[in-house]
Amino acid sequence: MLASSVSSQSGAAIASLAFPAMGPVGVVAVRQWVAAVLLLAAGRPRLAAFTAAQWRPVLGLAVVFAAMNLALYSAIDRIGLGLAVTLEFLGPLTVALAGSRRRLHLGCAVVAAAAVVVLVRPEPSTDYVGIALALLAAVCWGCYILLNRTVGERLPGAQGSAAAALVSGALYLPIGLAALLHHRPTPGAVGCALAAGVLSSAVPFLSDLLALRRVPAHFFGVFMSVSPVAAALIGLVALGQHLPPVSWLAVLAIVAANTVAVGTESHPRGHRSRTVVKHDGPAGPGGR
Repeated sequence: MLASSVSSQSGAAIASLAFPAMGPVGVVAVRQWVAAVLLLAAGRPRLAAFTAAQWRPVLGLAVVFAAMNLALYSAIDRIGLGLAVTLEFLGPLTVALAGSRRRLHLGCAVVAAAAVVVLVRPEPSTDYVGIALALLAAVCWGCYILLNRTVGERLPGAQGSAAAALVSGALYLPIGLAALLHHRPTPGAVGCALAAGVLSSAVPFLSDLLALRRVPAHFFGVFMSVSPVAAALIGLVALGQHLPPVSWLAVLAIVAANTVAVGTESHPRGHRSRTVVKHDGPAGPGGR
């Protein structure tokens, strides 16, 4: 689980190194193509056998997958890795809290909301576009989780995720080719984008599958809370992106809120998840 989180955030950090040469759109396109190839090899979907009821959530997942990664990488380009991933993490937190009437969960929502206010507090240098993109990624991540559950119920194994990755990669063909022709990427930038695809797609996907065979799904969800902290630390060490102390406190508050919210959900004894409810990348999807 730790390898999955560190790999995802490291992939995002490496991807950001290619932004000057390729732009976020070009990097995301390459990442989606890598994810499509890897997930097709792992899932081997029988596309011709899919029914209309199976295709509908797969197509929805593909669109959300594509939008989520583009929004997140564009946000990282503008506001940094740690802040972008922390705001995106509000997506799964909202899913965990949705529909709950427990006072404890209401308290978690209040804490998370206060932390967001601290993170996005108005200043002359505040990048509201970057914040909006990160929040859009959060909405997409929440939708990704819900759609991934539906896909997991209607299709066996990783066939649904693989099919969604294929469609998402196809959506990026015209956009990505246009972006790459416009930016003319260097070999180093292409290498960074390819590495990001492997680190943010293949490694987390495999790690999550192995982890979910050994730990309860709710414990896996609690451990996902390390993602914002890992992103902030990797952003600091690898990219020199410093967060002020008050922002660190806000990040930890959101992590604590998610830990409590997920850790206090009702779960059947011995339950194991059949699907990886995670963004492939910062997901899980970029899963991420």
